[in-house]
Amino acid sequence: MSDKVEIKIGAYICKGCGLGDRLDTSQLATVAQREAKAHVVKEHDFLCSKEGVELIQNDIDNEGVNRVAICACSRRAKQDAFNFDNVAISRGNLREGVIWIRPDDDENEETTQEMAEDYVRMAVFEAKFMTPPHASGEAKRNPHLLVVGGGVAGMTAAIEASKAGYQVSLVEKSGALGGTTAQLYKKIPDHAPYKDPQDTGVEAMIEAIDKDDRITVYLNSRITRTSGAPGRFSADISTESGDTKTENFGAIIQTSGFEPYDANQLPELGFGKSPDVVDQLGLEKLAKEANGGPIKRPSDGKEVSKVVFVQCAGQRSDKEGHLPYCSGHCCSTSIKQAMYFKDQNPDIDTIVAFSDLRTPGAGGEDFYRSGQDKGIIFTKADVNEVVTNGSGLTVRMKDIILDEDVEQDADLVVLATGMVPNGGVDIDEVPQNEPGQWEISVDSILNLQYRQGKDLPHLKYGFNDSHFICFPYETRRTGIYAAGPVRRPMDIAQATEDAMGAALKAIQATENAALGRAAHPRSGDLSFPTFRREGCTQCKRCTVECPFGAIDEDEQRYPQFNEGRCRRCGTCMGACPVRVISFENYSVDTIGQQIKNIEIPDEYDEKPRILVLACENDAFPALDMAASKGIEYSQWARVIPIRCLGSLNLIWITDALNSGYDGVVIMGCQKGENYQCHFVRGSEMAHVRMSKVADTLESLSLEPERVEIHEVAITDIERAPQIINNMAKIVDDIGLSPFKF
Repeated sequence: MSDKVEIKIGAYICKGCGLGDRLDTSQLATVAQREAKAHVVKEHDFLCSKEGVELIQNDIDNEGVNRVAICACSRRAKQDAFNFDNVAISRGNLREGVIWIRPDDDENEETTQEMAEDYVRMAVFEAKFMTPPHASGEAKRNPHLLVVGGGVAGMTAAIEASKAGYQVSLVEKSGALGGTTAQLYKKIPDHAPYKDPQDTGVEAMIEAIDKDDRITVYLNSRITRTSGAPGRFSADISTESGDTKTENFGAIIQTSGFEPYDANQLPELGFGKSPDVVDQLGLEKLAKEANGGPIKRPSDGKEVSKVVFVQCAGQRSDKEGHLPYCSGHCCSTSIKQAMYFKDQNPDIDTIVAFSDLRTPGAGGEDFYRSGQDKGIIFTKADVNEVVTNGSGLTVRMKDIILDEDVEQDADLVVLATGMVPNGGVDIDEVPQNEPGQWEISVDSILNLQYRQGKDLPHLKYGFNDSHFICFPYETRRTGIYAAGPVRRPMDIAQATEDAMGAALKAIQATENAALGRAAHPRSGDLSFPTFRREGCTQCKRCTVECPFGAIDEDEQRYPQFNEGRCRRCGTCMGACPVRVISFENYSVDTIGQQIKNIEIPDEYDEKPRILVLACENDAFPALDMAASKGIEYSQWARVIPIRCLGSLNLIWITDALNSGYDGVVIMGCQKGENYQCHFVRGSEMAHVRMSKVADTLESLSLEPERVEIHEVAITDIERAPQIINNMAKIVDDIGLSPFKF
């Protein structure tokens, strides 16, 4: 909609859900019309009913209403009902934000009404400064997916995407599909009764791919350049011979797998000193050679009569060079491999030495019990050393149950080493590219042409980052999904399931891109950031702080926004010191106007005002759920949901304090290593910005206690209201803001 179109605001007051019983809705309508200057103001018994929705739609169609302020329930409720095309929509939270969190008695009637009037003002003024969002025109549908990595995860993703009708290019750096699983003799069972090892199924998958016209396989190939955005990715696929083919894709799935931990770093366990000490993949090779017959030790070809499996070899350890994490599959793999021996000859001694035995998955316990039934010995022990003796090997260990040192002779020792992800280069270790400088890296998986780095960011230990709580598979590069062991340690069954989820997410991203919409977590949002070039100082804060690589720089070093990559979090908006970045339906003004148009009583009324800026993903839902449980919080609070704390602009804090607010509470998601922020780094960025607020408070001669920032989980249903009540008590103790006087 053009900026020249006259703004016409419709404000709609609902009486349902007890609102009409608790509030003077006619007075609310008066506030909307006289104070907030809404052009059309109407009350209705149930706005979300068919008749209520038709009332609003009629005003949009026939009265020219192009901004809608719905004063009813939380913006998290009735989203399908209040979904109108080509208009900007704001919500005034009268139900969860007012009547459900305040007592129903005469003593609180006045302040409850005042809360409601403020939320009406806020909704109308927010709508006034919004613009109906529209697609940028760069939207494009491309039902062609790129899968990088041809192991079980990659093959599964390709097959599932093909079943859904999508074309797939499957790129594998080696000369054959199958990955690590192709090296296995058998796999851990993935279906009931979970008793015995199963065929890997790799050959059947490869055959299915060979027969599938929608899947094109590139062997001995790698990605040497990736650019673009969801719906319009471009990738160069290069072969060992140097030939390069450029293809376009709607989304990308990275299934680049893992490399086994280098057991040469474990000389104390005999690896490299004796050929009869092998890692788990080494035993798989021996088992494939035996093909169901007796497994023979490498040194002299003698049939193995006693084998010891050493769990957590070089992993779950804080020693230098070891892996600090559990690789997930190793205990179950050792049970499977012990069965290779027991199924061939029950008289073979198989000992699994473990500190903690972990068999994840639905059938993990059943598989463990099956191993016990077959006579596998499980001993809780720490293995210290493996040495050669005259006829074989000696395993020295500390028996944890008996608390004594013991030794076991063995023909073969198998080390359960871990997974090292093929995650590519980490952005924290590789300098950012300068604009226009894109060098191919042999260590990179995707060679992204992103200002923020060549590969997917890593979370920890080299695994590709994905939101482990809210959005598995989804990386910080929109439209690119990680699946399988490159994302976290896992077994074949988990990798298969992971790949299915990633394929579905890639399809979702492709279809959203076709409509110009955000994929997640604000799925369906058409808005995208724009900036006023004449006000930009080229400080690069937006470029550097964007968690998703959605901002590059042009040749003149101005920010270059790529809305297809954008998650609509607003972190760039909060980062901008000159406030020139905004979205059509979310800006410094849409929040700032809400802050400025709350009625601030003077000092004689002794009615404080507390501004609450709450993340819409965790803190705001927690407050809504608290309201549904009848948990009360202070009548002085005015809650404004914001997309992410990353969008927090310090001008909001300064404006609030200058306007006479007595306290400010900021609530966002958990930051740090185990982050819960839906936008990855938003909460972290907000805490960095808020570290400077103390100087602002000092310059205003205000107590530092008046502004607080908290990490709040969506489950903090009781804690979130308590944080607000604690601020009310602080204000009561230190007194009203001097800016009221």
